[in-house]
Amino acid sequence: MEIKKVRLSDAQYPALLRRIPGAPKQLYYIGDIGLAGSLCVSIVGSRKCTDYGKWAAMRLAERLAEHDVTVVSGLAMGIDSAAHKGALRGGGKTIAVLGNGADICFPAANRQLKQVIERDGLVVTEYPPGMPASRYTFPQRNRIISGLSHATVVAEAGLNSGALITAGLADGQGRQVYAIPGNINSIYSIGGNMLIRDGVQPLVVLDDIFQDLGIKRKAGVDEKWKLGEDEIIVMDVIREQSEVTYDHIADRTGKTAAEISGIVTVLEMKGLVYTALGKIFVAK
Repeated sequence: MEIKKVRLSDAQYPALLRRIPGAPKQLYYIGDIGLAGSLCVSIVGSRKCTDYGKWAAMRLAERLAEHDVTVVSGLAMGIDSAAHKGALRGGGKTIAVLGNGADICFPAANRQLKQVIERDGLVVTEYPPGMPASRYTFPQRNRIISGLSHATVVAEAGLNSGALITAGLADGQGRQVYAIPGNINSIYSIGGNMLIRDGVQPLVVLDDIFQDLGIKRKAGVDEKWKLGEDEIIVMDVIREQSEVTYDHIADRTGKTAAEISGIVTVLEMKGLVYTALGKIFVAK
């Protein structure tokens, strides 16, 4: 596909990216450059990651895409790939920011994914065609990932992950930064958990980001979720009043507190309910 170019002085140049210190003087791209001007959230993390990290990145990307938010990431293996795939699975758009020329696919294993993004989204880089990736180009491209985004989410990151660089850049650019909590016994989660320790907002319930960014949930989006029998029972009790306590559900269902807590956690992750001050609410 044709590689196009937009300069810093051009009207098509992404307005949000233009604001960052050291904004690229030019961008080479394949796809729809207009996506760079939409509401964007970047999801980043380590190449080496757990199934939990991949799930969190993919599910969050899918939820964002379902609500017309463009997902930005770096086309790397691991968390980046999961984020791009989640956005596509959600029927939305995604932007891949490369650390090499737009004509090169790195890693080669993501060639098919890159082709889909070129066709249905946007592939962008500050490097000219033919320029290979290096250890220096990836940290540089990270400022573009965060610079295009209204918020950056670290899905899972080890202590030396480049995602921590992206988080620091996003903070320096004045953008909201989140980290999804991980297993404290996992080397793959220590970077993200340390961000939370140091003051980054934890994304305990994936849909919390919706409220922070003013994203309105679409009616009917969650109807595709197939609920288990126990989930249906608990959900019916919550819907009766839209605001209930754990004790109320226990009285109505005869289930234990531990059982209800587990079910509610699953419903939260599916975006159907949220909890606050010991009460459970239907997610609007």
